[in-house]
Amino acid sequence: MPNTNTRLLIVDDEPSIRTSLSLVLAEIGYSVQCADDGFSALVELRLGIPDFLISDLNMPGMSGFELLSVVRRRFPEVRTIATSGAFSGTEVPSGVAADAFYQKGSSIGSLLRIMSGLTQMEQRLPRRCRKQPILRFEWSGQDAPGTPHVEITCPECLRIFSAALSSPINAISTADCIHCRAPIQYVISKPASPVLAQISVQPSRRRRHLPVCPPQIYC
Repeated sequence: MPNTNTRLLIVDDEPSIRTSLSLVLAEIGYSVQCADDGFSALVELRLGIPDFLISDLNMPGMSGFELLSVVRRRFPEVRTIATSGAFSGTEVPSGVAADAFYQKGSSIGSLLRIMSGLTQMEQRLPRRCRKQPILRFEWSGQDAPGTPHVEITCPECLRIFSAALSSPINAISTADCIHCRAPIQYVISKPASPVLAQISVQPSRRRRHLPVCPPQIYC
């Protein structure tokens, strides 16, 4: 019987697989959470870090290939298991950032043996810093309606999205990633292009009292 404090996150776009696997593992004694794609999994990871992440590889939106790569970079202490019906055997497929591979359709005993083996692996140290840094971006210019905007790269899902420029240059702004809903703090630098600099929107008097971001990027 596993330790009931052992937490699992199962990520699969097929409801039947999520349900059956979570019911079996919960019955054995694991604490199980589920997500239906990579973006939803990142939301769950912000709520709590699991001991194991079991992810399907082929999913819409953010695939398991991408999710496992992000988890390896952001949460190296999480034991990751890739699962798929498109690959066979027990070896982790090439290009997959996972600690182990579980072939769909294999017995639950096989999965439990994989998890037991990963538990005995040398413990990897967690990241010391969980707080997201204040990111710095360059003003991108104006969109079609003429609204100043900036292109933001989400540090969690690595997707790019556009946000309207509503704060003065060098003031701290916040935005939620439109893909994974991660909260992002960022600062807009002066545009490098002389043309953009000439048409830069000047902050209003009401905004002059806003705090200025320190020059360093910290976490």
